[in-house]
Amino acid sequence: MSDTTENGPRRPSIRERRRAAFRGAPRVLSRGGAGGTLRERLTELTEAAPEVYDLDEPADFYGDGVVGALEDRVAALLGTEAAVFFPTGTMAQQVGLRCWAARTGNPAVALHALSHPEVHERHAFSQVSGLRPVTVSQEPRPVTAADVYGLDEPVGALALELPLRDAGFLLPSWEELTGAVEAARDREAVVHFDGARLWEATEHLGHPLDEIAALADSVYVSFYKSLGGLGGAALACPASLAEEARAWRHRYGGLVFQQFPTALSALVGLERELPRLPAYVRHARVVAAALREGFAAAGLPWARVHPEVPHTHDFQVWLPFEPEVVAEAAVRQAEETGTLLFAGAWDARGPGLAVTETGVRAAGLEWTARDVRDAAVDFAGRLG
Repeated sequence: MSDTTENGPRRPSIRERRRAAFRGAPRVLSRGGAGGTLRERLTELTEAAPEVYDLDEPADFYGDGVVGALEDRVAALLGTEAAVFFPTGTMAQQVGLRCWAARTGNPAVALHALSHPEVHERHAFSQVSGLRPVTVSQEPRPVTAADVYGLDEPVGALALELPLRDAGFLLPSWEELTGAVEAARDREAVVHFDGARLWEATEHLGHPLDEIAALADSVYVSFYKSLGGLGGAALACPASLAEEARAWRHRYGGLVFQQFPTALSALVGLERELPRLPAYVRHARVVAAALREGFAAAGLPWARVHPEVPHTHDFQVWLPFEPEVVAEAAVRQAEETGTLLFAGAWDARGPGLAVTETGVRAAGLEWTARDVRDAAVDFAGRLG
């Protein structure tokens, strides 16, 4: 895009200014590695990779070598017989659920109306994989046993997104989760966890990863959404299903020639970020409380941190302004003070109402409650 127009220099868009602020601000509450330059990302991987894999081993070819080692690591962490690497989670879930549909003879998949496949994947279940989504709930909360029992038709599978991102990164309680699973069993449906962010769920659920995964017949996990990898996903499941999934991965075009950069970055994430996630979740609760205090001190007429006590290290912030107003205030705060409190985009959720997602990563641990409260007061003062 040209930097000039017929009327003079082009004014940078709010997105361009936000990206510049993210890179240039000394203090960013939620700073993830994905925003780095190519050089930064490659340097990080080059420095960390020798800690997790012997770089004198041959490079992978079509899923062996380091990719196989990653699959073994995931299966061990989740306590499953096998795991299959996929280039994307969209592909992993379609393959897993179509394999289950072939076994059950029922292509109907019950899932929440706010689940990722329904909202963000262009109806891939039905358009690509011959699956038939059935809405189990439209309420902005996790699926319950009552929802499952209330289905008015048989389904072959129940897919539960843990956490439910678009509802505010919400997780059920352990009792609610086991209840929903038991209801699916009663209805003779297999259970699949859309666990893109399952890695961060242990703190809220109060159980380790293998015990959580043991509730389901199959589990999808992502390597970049919580772990900071370059991409990639895995389907953890029984060995017999894994064999079928590998065949379908090939048919879907997912058997990539070499994947060692992505696989190495995933192993680094499992080694470095996974142990830190409980601390991120705990500190997110401190940050959320401090944001509420700051907004109240600034006299905002209405503001909401959702959920009030975050279930994961990510949560939503709702403010009674148009998205353009809060986006400008967030960027201007970074440009003028070097502090970027809200690094994400703001979306409209009704007239005069905006929402953004924020959370805690490694850099966020350095922010005290006082830091967050003061930054919130300053931010609120820029809303005008």
